[in-house]
Amino acid sequence: MVGYCLSAIGVRPKVNYQHKFANTYLWGSYSPINGDCFVWEINGVDSHIFEMYLKEFSKQNPREFKIVVIDNAGFHASQNLEIPENIYLLRIPPYSPELNPCEQIWQYIKQRFKNKQFENIELLKKWLYQMVYDMDANLSKSIVSNHHYNDIFNKIILK
Repeated sequence: MVGYCLSAIGVRPKVNYQHKFANTYLWGSYSPINGDCFVWEINGVDSHIFEMYLKEFSKQNPREFKIVVIDNAGFHASQNLEIPENIYLLRIPPYSPELNPCEQIWQYIKQRFKNKQFENIELLKKWLYQMVYDMDANLSKSIVSNHHYNDIFNKIILK
């Protein structure tokens, strides 16, 4: 991923560019309350995989009630979706990813990903996992925490 960078006046920075394509999907949930995270990698995106993600996520601290903010992607909207009892899905309006706290985490990671080159996808995954797991609870909490959401989460929990 190529991005902007600062350089001296008159100096045109050069960045190596790689024309390869390989991908993986990283699913993640971050708590704005305590900074905990749950990250899960799988090759794909569909309603069945989303359901599997929710089941795996529900097993992390199973007595904890979890509120998952989701957009209106087709795989989030399946009518047959089995949602674990300790998970509540909070939908955001269409075309408003900035309302999803987790999107802030992905932006944080993408900022650090710019202008990097990897020999293969395994090295990219290694870098990505290190980035995700080196992020301490205070940092992730500072990125995703929002007093508006905290108020909403508390109202949902108190229902």
